[in-house]
Amino acid sequence: MRKEIPMRQMKDNQSATIKAVKANGEMGRRIRDMGLIPGTKIKIQGRAPLKDPVALRVMGFTLTLRNSEADFIEVAVE
Repeated sequence: MRKEIPMRQMKDNQSATIKAVKANGEMGRRIRDMGLIPGTKIKIQGRAPLKDPVALRVMGFTLTLRNSEADFIEVAVE
């Protein structure tokens, strides 16, 4: 069963597929420019000691996002 949650709620080493980017304007464009678009598979690699930012693996590279950005990305986890 797949469950849709904000990316921020994912656990370390958990994989998911992006379902929606709910940010508009400049932030939404920036998130999409990084390759975070619906249908993309991601995996959480880890978090900084204070839980922000989050490191994720996407399309063969590591990307870091602030939690404030991750809140706008809805993912489906298994």
